[in-house]
This record gives sequence, structure tokens and C-alpha cells, in this order.
Amino acid sequence: MTVKKPLVAAVSALALTTSLSALAAPMKIGVLVPLTGDLQSYGEPALKATQLAAKEINAAGGVMGEDVQIASGDTQTSPQPGVSAAQKLVNVEGVSGIMGALSSGVTIPVAQSVSKPGKIPQISSASTSPVITSLDDGDFLFRTVPSDAFQGVALSQITADKGYKTVSIIYINNDYGKGLAEAFTTAFEKQGGKVASTVAYEKGQPAYRGELQQADKGDPEALVLIGYPENGQTILRQALEGGYFRNFVFTDGMKAPELVENLGAEYLNGSVGTVPQARDDSPGAQHFSTAYEEAYGAVPPKPYLDTAYDAFYLMALAAEAAGSTDGVAIRDHLREVANPPGEQVGPGEFEKAVKLLKAGKDIDYEGASGSVNFDDNGDVPGTFGEWTFEDGKIVTKRIFEPTMPK
Repeated sequence: MTVKKPLVAAVSALALTTSLSALAAPMKIGVLVPLTGDLQSYGEPALKATQLAAKEINAAGGVMGEDVQIASGDTQTSPQPGVSAAQKLVNVEGVSGIMGALSSGVTIPVAQSVSKPGKIPQISSASTSPVITSLDDGDFLFRTVPSDAFQGVALSQITADKGYKTVSIIYINNDYGKGLAEAFTTAFEKQGGKVASTVAYEKGQPAYRGELQQADKGDPEALVLIGYPENGQTILRQALEGGYFRNFVFTDGMKAPELVENLGAEYLNGSVGTVPQARDDSPGAQHFSTAYEEAYGAVPPKPYLDTAYDAFYLMALAAEAAGSTDGVAIRDHLREVANPPGEQVGPGEFEKAVKLLKAGKDIDYEGASGSVNFDDNGDVPGTFGEWTFEDGKIVTKRIFEPTMPK
């Protein structure tokens, strides 16, 4: 059968129209955060940070001239609901990329069962497990927060600085907790410290006295608690009531003002913790802080808001650089817009970035959270904040780059 030229022309025109339509379709980015569960108090501020990014991007003309859209999903801080929410974002909402999840225990199964097979780029703003570095994710999983391989070192340094020589660890039994506990132990012991006991806990339990009894063995001077606020405050309350511990060292997951509200300031004063944190004197950090405050009020003392904002910005910039909302194309341009060489652009400079890209120039996005240069594993460098409770408030004592022990 011979196809007539007018029909061929019509088919070609239809194909071209469909292709152009796909390129011009408004970009939709999935935001996968915990709106319920252990990390509920972190989810809403992170969602607001991405909404701020979307607002700025759209005010600057959007992605390829179209407003970028957000579709959100609730992970419930649990793997299976998180995977289900991610599947809905990809298969129903048709997102081009996913910002999230927050907890490593959700991010990893989403990457393996949704992002990789669906060829959708995923950037976590808060998942710090060292497991992610070598995960078989098809190069679709990135993160804008440094690995706990480095936070473990930072945590060991502030623990030693407090004068503690022997401590015990209670950690949440997931990839985040296990990885950070191992990284801390290695670094602390290299510094000459001793870990008397290491105890895992399961979330959602009414009592943790058995775990506390185990952790109390070996005369530890302090408890290193690696967990999340919902169950972490139960552990703290029972540690105080039972006389097991009075001195505490925390990680990023416990940086939450509700601990003071529920336990009382006098019991937490002097406790210290670490969190991945950018230097707050950079132009990007100052822009984010001012813009967030203008949009929503005071920036809450929670981590991973700037990293969520940066993840969203990078996804939009990569699509603009690719000239496409296709997931593989976006993935392939993430390092191009995040890493040097190129002219530096920052938060609030989306219009400038688009002009440079259209002029054929390279860009290097320097984020609100600091450098977001992705390495071959999708990891970024970073600095850490040492924080403490003072008179019922969370106060940053310093921002530093940890020194790896020899």
C-alpha cells in the first residue's frame, strides 16, 4: 500500500505538533513530604519552601514560558505510604521530577521502586543516610544535603568538645538511624571516645524503658539520641523520669521546638546537636530567609527548608537547560546547572539564569543552602551547624566544616 504525500504530511505535522506540545507543557514537580507521622512538623515548612521557589520562578516567567506547578504527596513518614504517594505523583499527576522524600527510609524505596524504573529524577532535601551514596538508583537520585558520613564526624566533635568520654547511643531503626550511629561510633572512637552501648528503637511504641536500661549500662556520661521528635520526646521523658540520663546529644532529626513545649526548657538546657546547615551570611541564604519571612512569617527553627527550596530550583533550571520536561533530559542537565564552570546564579535569580542559558552560556547555581555541586553519586559537600537549647529556644552556636579523624 502506498501512502499519499498529503497523508504523510498530515502525519508529520501531527507528530511535530505533539512533540512541541510535550515540550511546551507546563512543568509539574512532585513534592513528597511527611504531612503526618514522625516528621510531620518538618513536612509543612518544607512544602512552603518549595512553594516559595515556585512563586519566584513563575514571577520570573516560569519554565520555558509556562508556570511551574506543584503536586504534593504525603509520605506519612513511612516507606509503603511514601512509595504509594510517589507512584501517584508519577502515574496520575504526571510529574517531571520529585523533591523528596525527607527520611532516608522513605527516599530509598521510592528511588528503587518509582524513580529509577519510571526514569524520573528525584532530589531529596533531607535524606542523609550513607547508604544513598552507593545506591543502585540509575543516577536518578540526588540530594541537596550532605551524607551522614560527615554528620557522624561533626557529631563526634561536638560530643568530645562537651568533655564526654563515654556515651551510649539510642537510634531509630532505619537507614538514617543505623548509618548515622555507625558513622558517629567510628569517628568518636578514633578521637579516643568510647561508646558503651548502641541500642535501636522502633517507632510508635508507648514506652522505651527497656532500651534506656540497655543504654544505661557501662556508666555513660550522656545519651546520643538519633531519632525524630514524636518518639524522641517519649524517650527523653522516660530517660528523665527514670533517672537514666540527664545529658543529651542530638542529631538533625531532633532539632524541634516542640521538645521544649512538651518537656520543659529546664531539662533541655545545655543539650547540643548537629544539623547540616549553610553559612547564613551568604547572599543565597539571606535571600531565602528574607523571602520566606515575607511570604510566611518567621523562618521556623527546622532544618532542610533551604535544601528543599534549592532542590526545586535545580529541577526547574535543569528543565530550562534541557528545553524539555522529560525526566531523563532533566536528570542529564542537573549537574550542568548545579556545578562549575559557569556564571554563578542564586536564589531569586531565575530570570537571569534563563537569559544566560538562552544565550548559550553555562550557569552554576549557588544555593540558599550553600554549594550544591553534585558529584558522580549525586551527593553534595556541606557545612554543619552546632545548635543548643538555651532558655527554651534553639540557638545556633557555630557553623563549621568537620575534620575527618585520622
